Amino acid sequence: MGVRRLWDRFLEHPAGGGLVVVPFVLILTIAVLDIYTGRDVQLSPLLVIAPALTASLAGPRLTALAGVLAVAAQVFIAVFFGELATTNRVAQITALTALSALAVFMRFVRERRDRALSRARSVAETAQRVLLRPPPRRIGPLQVAWLYMSAEDETEIGGDLFAFARAAHAATRVVIGDVRGNGLAAIGEASLVLGAFREGAHRYATLPGLVAALGDSVSRNLEDVSDTEHDPGEHFITCLVLEIPDDGLPAAGMINCGHPPPLLVHDQRVTVLYARQPLPPLGVCERTIEDDRIDPFTFEGGDMLVLYTDGVIEARSPSGAFYPLAERVVSFPATSPDTLLHHIHRDLLAHVGGHLGDDAALLVIERTPSHRPHLTPRLPDGHHRHHPGGAGT
Repeated sequence: MGVRRLWDRFLEHPAGGGLVVVPFVLILTIAVLDIYTGRDVQLSPLLVIAPALTASLAGPRLTALAGVLAVAAQVFIAVFFGELATTNRVAQITALTALSALAVFMRFVRERRDRALSRARSVAETAQRVLLRPPPRRIGPLQVAWLYMSAEDETEIGGDLFAFARAAHAATRVVIGDVRGNGLAAIGEASLVLGAFREGAHRYATLPGLVAALGDSVSRNLEDVSDTEHDPGEHFITCLVLEIPDDGLPAAGMINCGHPPPLLVHDQRVTVLYARQPLPPLGVCERTIEDDRIDPFTFEGGDMLVLYTDGVIEARSPSGAFYPLAERVVSFPATSPDTLLHHIHRDLLAHVGGHLGDDAALLVIERTPSHRPHLTPRLPDGHHRHHPGGAGT
């Protein structure tokens, strides 16, 4: 590659020819000052700064160019003073050449690692699209916003899961779950639940039938997909399955299998929808589910549901405090699912100091105001539509 092409790449660098130009300006400045100050003050050893700084700003080619120019400047200074053959100048030129070569090598290694990391993220992004299949912003009478945060920097997917599907009748079914463990090792278990949910959502007429099918699929296949070699402990999946009819009749319902309870936002009031009889997580035991295990709740036009995994509420601040999701949601303007999700996301990251210790998923679902239920079924026992403190307990 010629000098002209290297210079063109230099100008096209993401730094916009700004910071990247500093090392090359330093070479010229140091060389001029060294000649100006004479033999009494030798500044040429400072030329090593140029390749070292370039390695942090650009790729190996520009780093090599900076090294070559720095060595050339060192040789020019030695020739100018007639000291090219002296031991001191030879040592300086040799040391600068060796350090420049080391800077190029380290930048090359870093660039290879960056490419490998980029490929890993690309694979994770593809896996996320295939596995999670991000829901549409609108499904039936519902508007949806979602967020997924992986605890592993190299990936964008882990053990949390969620999915939407239309039932055979006029209703939308939703599942959100959390695999024990996190990261890429939990993807197999998450895919097991998602596959069973998508297959059964339109096949089973009742919510208990669907949840029983999920539990059966997990019990039969969990051992085959679990990473028991690196994690020999018990494997299970907590999940929450909901059915939201289009017209509000009958009431929306949910079955909770060991998952954190959802939040219902109505008129800036937040109610925690605890299950009256929560079921154990999937994979713990086989069971049949009776119709009375459904927990009904009112979901009117303009209401929002906040579904989440334990990575949200178990997120700790630097002082060790858990994230108080229900209390924070009360204080956020719930003008739309996207707005509410944005406020939660920003506040959550501020609470933990910028990095989560576990995978976390958030869903915000709003029933559009034009779809109001014609009746107001009761909430589960112990719940009231308007809680005096704002957040249900």
